[in-house]
Amino acid sequence: MKKIKFKLVIAYDGANYEGWQMQKIGTGVQQIVEDALAKIFPAKPRLHSSSRTDTGVHALGMVAHFEIPQGEFKMEIRRLALAINSWLPDDIRVMSATRAPEKFHARFDATGKQYRYFVWNHPAMNPLLRKTAWHVPRKLDFKKMRAAAKLFPGKHDFKSFAGTRDYEMKSNVRTLTRCDVKKSGAQFQFIIEGDGFLYKMCRGIVGTIVQAGLGKFPPEEIKTMLAKRDRRVAGMTAPSHGLVLWKVFYARRPR
Repeated sequence: MKKIKFKLVIAYDGANYEGWQMQKIGTGVQQIVEDALAKIFPAKPRLHSSSRTDTGVHALGMVAHFEIPQGEFKMEIRRLALAINSWLPDDIRVMSATRAPEKFHARFDATGKQYRYFVWNHPAMNPLLRKTAWHVPRKLDFKKMRAAAKLFPGKHDFKSFAGTRDYEMKSNVRTLTRCDVKKSGAQFQFIIEGDGFLYKMCRGIVGTIVQAGLGKFPPEEIKTMLAKRDRRVAGMTAPSHGLVLWKVFYARRPR
């Protein structure tokens, strides 16, 4: 039976979910979207995602794909996102739904990802950002933070900045192509891009840069932290609610 494949770009507020992936305890975003798809398509398709996000982490550009038998698709493609969203809660939305090539895979075809992290640096927390930004009340040194951030791009072993797992990773080497810190008033925005990320790696990087901004250690100490490949030598892990999976990159296919 011939099947057709679809690519979804999904945004969600992760506050009420145990991350993206389906969970034995708690609810993952994947489960909610798959339940919505099952309301529309008898095949009850399984979603294959580009990434996993941890408990409390948000997404603006999570990419996933699914397949159904061709005979089950009986609507115009432009109506697909609307149809799925009608079965979703307000904190999850399909931003776009398109036909995908037969060989497309949301995870294995991804060439990189961009995460953004938000910090509110003011004695009083902005109540409008309390669920999407980390409140750091002590004044941060922007110059030191930018100096620390510049030491992360490149190919490194990032074990010092990753969360511990109950199994050993084959490799902790990843390549970051961007690590920027931008400031707008009291809000700091971290932009981190790379070919892949370890468990809690972005949050370890942000937490360490923030601590450099608080004067806990000089920015150049980042080099030593990377070299030691030991989580105990780096800075703290930033809270999950300030992190957003912003976008997933794919290579342009030749025409």
